[in-house]
Amino acid sequence: MMNILIKNGHVIDPANEVDGKHDILVSDGKIARLGKPGSIPANGAEVIDASNKLVVPGLIDMHVHLREPGFEYKETISTGTAAAKAGGFTSVCCMPNTNPVNDNRSITEFILSQARNASARVYPIGAITKGSKGAELAEMGELHESGCVAVSDDGKPLMNAALMRCAMEYSKIFDTLIISHCEDSSLSDKGVMNEGSISTELGLRGIPRAAEDVMTARDISLAELTGCRLHIAHVSTTGSVNLVREAKKRGVKVTAETCPHYFSLTDEAVRGYDPMAKMNPPLRTADDVAAIKRGLKDGTIDVIATDHAPHGLDEKSGEFDNVPFGIVGLETALGLTLRLVEEGVLTLAEAIRKLTHNPAAVLKIEKGTLSIGADADITIIDPNVAWTVDSSEFKSRSRNTPFNGWQLKGRAVQTIVGGRF
Repeated sequence: MMNILIKNGHVIDPANEVDGKHDILVSDGKIARLGKPGSIPANGAEVIDASNKLVVPGLIDMHVHLREPGFEYKETISTGTAAAKAGGFTSVCCMPNTNPVNDNRSITEFILSQARNASARVYPIGAITKGSKGAELAEMGELHESGCVAVSDDGKPLMNAALMRCAMEYSKIFDTLIISHCEDSSLSDKGVMNEGSISTELGLRGIPRAAEDVMTARDISLAELTGCRLHIAHVSTTGSVNLVREAKKRGVKVTAETCPHYFSLTDEAVRGYDPMAKMNPPLRTADDVAAIKRGLKDGTIDVIATDHAPHGLDEKSGEFDNVPFGIVGLETALGLTLRLVEEGVLTLAEAIRKLTHNPAAVLKIEKGTLSIGADADITIIDPNVAWTVDSSEFKSRSRNTPFNGWQLKGRAVQTIVGGRF
């Protein structure tokens, strides 16, 4: 394996509070040395000039749907990790709503086998319940031993509170993270967008904020009762932000994520019945977007994740009521996150922290750092390059994005995984 010397880059490593110009030497797939510009001799290493660029730990997306096994026409582990690499992500966590559902050792091992030669590292997330049907707990110990970094029934809310409590109690045995899809399906029933004036105007059935808030409150209460580690997925409402903020103040072991679409778009995007604006939870109001930004700023929301949810073109081309929820996000997330920096919502270091160190810390994986001896997972970003989102150029197998044609600034220009380009 070749040695690499990355020179003259602006290195941001929030895990080690590094923020300044440095050279980095990569040797045998590991971070070997960090020094002032010009202080590390090349000695035959391949030299990358990172002048005017950011050099950061490889980005981590803790919430993606790679669709394999079972839905390879939407995405595969190969195409999904190619999209990740193109977006600057060196590690992704794949949700279990495959076919069959990842609720046992054999499916987890299949995913890891398929990921062996993938473009990015893949960390499976197992199901909380068998088949994600919400009726019987999956074998959490087996999932943990086979390589799952968390458990979730993402895409399907676990409505049985007693079963969720039981899952949380079991999770403590293995120190397994519970990732909650906070949705009360009796409140969201058949809704397709945010409930409000726009849903009324468009004649579309709405999903009230309470559908998310009620379940966020329930699962925080259960986490407080059991002492488990709880992570709230895809936060979209003011209420959820406030609930997580207050829970953290009480010492509850709760973390949270949001997605770029929840701080970049509102339910105004649904006008025209654009199926690319249909996601779950749905796009909310300007007030909710403002609350999400406050939550990101004050640390209530720890992580920015994509909820990358690929669908076939035919599936996303029908009537708004009938098309599936979800958008792809791996190749647009970084550019959309950097808009928060331009707006002054986050500093550059804070934005990078939510894409690197924080998800690694939440998952308890040894990634998201440029520490000496760490795996050389590195993303090089040109923060000044302006580009236009063109979904036809995506590495993902699917094209379902509401951001097609958007002008963004800042993009990953090189992604290194384990010392390999």
